[in-house]
Amino acid sequence: MHSEIKPNWLSEIVRRFSVFMYKLNGWKAVQENPPPRKCVIIAAPHTSNWDFLYFFGLTNQLGINSYWIGKDTLFKWPFGDMMRRLGGIPVDRSKSNNMVDAMVEEFRKRDDFILTIPPEGTRGSVRQWRTGFYYIALKAKVPLIIGMMDYPKKTGGLGPSVKLTGDYKADMARISEFYHSVIPKYPDKAMRDLVATDAGSPDGNSGENP
Repeated sequence: MHSEIKPNWLSEIVRRFSVFMYKLNGWKAVQENPPPRKCVIIAAPHTSNWDFLYFFGLTNQLGINSYWIGKDTLFKWPFGDMMRRLGGIPVDRSKSNNMVDAMVEEFRKRDDFILTIPPEGTRGSVRQWRTGFYYIALKAKVPLIIGMMDYPKKTGGLGPSVKLTGDYKADMARISEFYHSVIPKYPDKAMRDLVATDAGSPDGNSGENP
């Protein structure tokens, strides 16, 4: 099955507005390598609603069709269709669905699936990253791509690809090295010690947008 995001007039307006704001504010998209057809992009640090808007702009500039997870309340009428056409996948937080397995199944049945996840799960201050992003990539056997938004440099895009070993702390140590060089819009809200995150078991919550 080929996966393709098909815009309508409203989602196209939102897309063009995000690209306009992205360029107006002088951002530049960078990437080490084009992403593979299947991967999980880490969207971090996530400290502002502007992250979401600028990310649409940079993925557009890079020609990437990326999907993201959001609360099901964001997908109600009249904006539900627009959100889906922007790549949104609704999640019902009131049910104890295993989101890790659900997303792994999406990877299994699609030929192309690039999933963007903010591990913090919120733009506010957090004590630890949610682990869903890691276990989705591990179980789906797809690479993790480091995504970033560096506000002082006004550069955003894709960094290196991380092939997971199953050793959570070792893998997070490698990822942490990169993120210590990235400055978000609100640095005081960003979690700095990623290695200290409790791996635990797959939390079933993939870090969807608020």
